Amino acid sequence: MKIQSLKLVYFSPTGTTKAIIQGIARGINQSAVELIDITKPNARKQQLQTSENELLVVAVPVYMGRVPALLMEWLLRIKAHNTPTVCIVVYGNRVYDDALLELKDTLITCGCLPITCAAYIGEHSFSSSETPTAEGRPDASDLHHAELLGRKINEKLLSISSVDHISDINIPGNYPYGGVTELWNVDFIAVSNDCAQCGICAEVCPVGAIASENSNLIDNEKCITCCACIKNCPQNARTMKTGLVKDAAIRLNTLYQERKEPVFFL
Repeated sequence: MKIQSLKLVYFSPTGTTKAIIQGIARGINQSAVELIDITKPNARKQQLQTSENELLVVAVPVYMGRVPALLMEWLLRIKAHNTPTVCIVVYGNRVYDDALLELKDTLITCGCLPITCAAYIGEHSFSSSETPTAEGRPDASDLHHAELLGRKINEKLLSISSVDHISDINIPGNYPYGGVTELWNVDFIAVSNDCAQCGICAEVCPVGAIASENSNLIDNEKCITCCACIKNCPQNARTMKTGLVKDAAIRLNTLYQERKEPVFFL
């Protein structure tokens, strides 16, 4: 079957998920491509509609073994009509648990027909120079793998005469899904005197948890501990305080040093 356009949907506060989905897109090599970045709150106010003549690729990070809860409302509003779909999760070298199965199941309820599912590794949100976890990933090897997967997806599409011939993909995982969906309500970000109040942290925050007029003000109830504000600060003025999140960063650095590789289900 021939697709007319490619729609790339991604949530990527620190850029790792975006890098993976772009690598896959290079392999698919479709001329008509639409990027749908749902990282910012306003972008998640728009509803997505797709048809069977399009290929939809949805990529999200794994938060505590699950699809981030704040994305579920948007994902469930997708209106697809037998749309061939690629489901991608990106995790921080720990485990992806049931997140890939959850993403696949969610998109099926919206009218999507998954043709490929995959799990990739990105630098963990809690990773730092002090406690690195999957530092620098996705790296060149990951992106090469993503591009090759894109080519395989293209080959699979060309081998199918119509959406009626798309068969189910068996994904590891459990239902009911495990993992945790509740956000941590924790004061974990320290702001030093080096802060220039440039506003970049407020701009990159995916949930509007940082006051644009004073970046020292953080709404801990909104915060999803993605650490985009820490990683994007040009003055390195934002760091983790001693406490729950920093303890987790230390555990990740200690327990998950062994490199994990991407997996796909075609």
